[in-house]
Amino acid sequence: MKIEQIYTGCLAQGAYYIESDGEVAIIDPLRETQQYVDKANRGNAKIKYIFETHFHADFVSGHVDLAKKTGAIIVFGPNAETDYEAHIAKDNEIFQLGNIKIKVLHTPGHTLESSTYLLIDENGKNHAIFSGDTLFLGDVGRPDLAIKSDLTKEDLASMLYDSLRNKIMTLDDDVIVYPAHGAGSACGKNLSKETVGVLGEQKKTNYALRANMTRDDFVQEVLDGIAPPPQYFAKNAMMNKSGYDTFEKVLKKGDVALDAEEFEIKANQEDALVLDVRTEGEFVQGHIPNSIFIGLNGAFAPWVGALITDLEQPILLVAPEGKEKETVTRLSRVGYDNTLGYLKGGIAAWKAAGKDVETLESISTEVFESRFKNEDLNILDVRKDGEYKSMHLKGDHVQHFSLDYINDNMNAIDQDKTYYLYCAGGYRSVIAASILKARGFKNLVDIAAGFETLKKTSLPTSNFVCPTTL
Repeated sequence: MKIEQIYTGCLAQGAYYIESDGEVAIIDPLRETQQYVDKANRGNAKIKYIFETHFHADFVSGHVDLAKKTGAIIVFGPNAETDYEAHIAKDNEIFQLGNIKIKVLHTPGHTLESSTYLLIDENGKNHAIFSGDTLFLGDVGRPDLAIKSDLTKEDLASMLYDSLRNKIMTLDDDVIVYPAHGAGSACGKNLSKETVGVLGEQKKTNYALRANMTRDDFVQEVLDGIAPPPQYFAKNAMMNKSGYDTFEKVLKKGDVALDAEEFEIKANQEDALVLDVRTEGEFVQGHIPNSIFIGLNGAFAPWVGALITDLEQPILLVAPEGKEKETVTRLSRVGYDNTLGYLKGGIAAWKAAGKDVETLESISTEVFESRFKNEDLNILDVRKDGEYKSMHLKGDHVQHFSLDYINDNMNAIDQDKTYYLYCAGGYRSVIAASILKARGFKNLVDIAAGFETLKKTSLPTSNFVCPTTL
C-alpha cells in the first residue's frame, strides 16, 4: 500500500495518491491531472477511482479531466448531483482497491454531500481517513458553502456536529487524518500548519472535538468569526458540479507570447485586464498603466479569486520570464480560464517599444515616520479586520478596509487626496494601490515594509488586544 499527499502551497490544498496491487485511487485531484497519470504509469498501475470529498469551492478539481483520460470512476458521497457521469455512493459503501478497501462515511455539514473516506488496510484495520473539509487539523470546515441549499449555516453546523461525533470521533485514536487543507485556506478559521495528523491528537486539541461540547456550543463556536466567503467560491463549486474546459485547452489558449504591439492591440480589442504577477518591488519600479498587480510570490490564486469578480474576464499577463505557463496554470486552478497570452520580453520589451510606463511611490518606514510627524497624512490600512483590531496606527486620518472588500469601498476614499497605504509586509498594499490607480486614484504612496516595521517605531498605535482564538 502506498499513500502520497500531493500538497499545493498556494492553495493550501492536499490531493492524495493511493496505490495497492496495481490499482490507484486519487482523492481531490488538482486541475492539472497529467501528474497523476504519469505517477501511475511509472508504477505500472491503473487509476481506478477518483474520490471527491465534496464540491470544492476554493479550487477547480481535476476529476472530470482525469476521468476522461483514464476511464476512472468519479465517486461522490450521498446527495451529490452532477452534470457528468459519476457514481453517487451510499453511506458506508465500500470500494475495493487492490488489497485495501475505501469506505464512504457520509459526513454532511461543510456541504450536504461532504464525505470522509476511510481507508481499511490489508489486515482489515482502519488505517486513515481522508476527511476533506469535514475535519482539519485544529479546525473543522465552515458550514456556509452549500450550493443551492435552503438550509441555514446553523442547520449545516448542526449536521457537522453529528457527523463528527457519530462518524469520525468513534474511530480509534491511531487513525491517521489526511485533511484537504492546511493553514492559509479560507475553508476554515484556525487550520494548523501541519498537513497530516492522528485522530487521537485532534480529540485532545481541536476545539470542535471537545468531548463535553453541546450542540449549541458547537454551532456558536464554529460560526463565530467566519468572514463572508470569497466571491469566487460559489462559482468554483458550480464548475466542479457542472464540468469545465480541459486544462490542456486552457493552457494552450493562455501560453501565447505576444510582442508589445500585439499585446496592446489585444488588450484594447478584448477589453482585457492586464495582470502583473512579478514581485511588488518590480511593479513599483515600473508597470503598464492601468495594470493590476497580484504577485506570484504571495497568496496568488486566492487573491485573484477575491478581487477579479468575473471568471470569464479576459486576462493578459506580465510575468517573470519562464513563469508564464505556471501563471496560466495557477489561474486555471481557481477557474480563470480566459488568459489570452503574455507580454514577450516583459516590461523591458514594452519600454523598448516606446510604450508608457508608470511607477508607484514606495517609501521606507523611516521616511514615513518623518512625514507622519510633520504632516497630517491620510492613511489607509488594507489588512484584514482581525489584524486591524489587534493593533493599528492611530490618528484622525487613519481609515481601514480589508483588501478583500476594496471593490465595495471605492466611495469611502477621496480621489483628490493623497493616501499612504500599508498592510503587514508590503504585498497587499501594492495590490490595493494598483487597483486604486486603475480606478483613477493617482496620489498614492506605498509603505514598503508594512505594519510589521511600523509597530516597532514611536508612531502612535492602538493598544494591543490579543485576537480571540478557539
